[in-house]
Amino acid sequence: MEKKRCGWCEKDDLYRKYHDEEWGTPVYNDRTLFEFLILESFQAGLSWYTILSKRDNFRKAFDHFDYKKIAVYDSQKIEELMNDAGIIRNRLKILSAVTNAQKFMEVQKEFGSFSEYIWGFVNGKPLDQKPKTLSDIPATTDLSDFIAKDLKKRGFKFMGSTVVYAHMQATGMINDHIESCFKRL
Repeated sequence: MEKKRCGWCEKDDLYRKYHDEEWGTPVYNDRTLFEFLILESFQAGLSWYTILSKRDNFRKAFDHFDYKKIAVYDSQKIEELMNDAGIIRNRLKILSAVTNAQKFMEVQKEFGSFSEYIWGFVNGKPLDQKPKTLSDIPATTDLSDFIAKDLKKRGFKFMGSTVVYAHMQATGMINDHIESCFKRL
């Protein structure tokens, strides 16, 4: 019998694999949280499918999302990234990845880990929205608005409420699997 999934992931194997193995699974590892922050920020204005299809290229181009390395990228590395056809070549997004790596480490210093900081907004446990259908899933919430404002205050870039909400979904801070999805059952 075919597994029932959230409707957004039915179109192809890349989406199904991501849905089945990652989306909505709680992530507490700082490196993985950083990877999703960067990927979500690059997704702003684009489809998530575009980002997923380029994910391996992003990993190679951005030193496997090693935020310590990214935080010290110089102008030569920025130009190298601007010339990499395997990623999204948006200078502002590339520069924001450098800034966000620096801010990420500042948060780590303050809270002990980025995970402690970000999961603190949900008391360390996923929120369960219990959506019945895809139309029950919002693009933003009051909580994503609040987190986005806090990230912005801390100097993060390309971290608006929609990006933050998508990050919360991807890293399992919010369970937005629909009622009939096998991941919910």
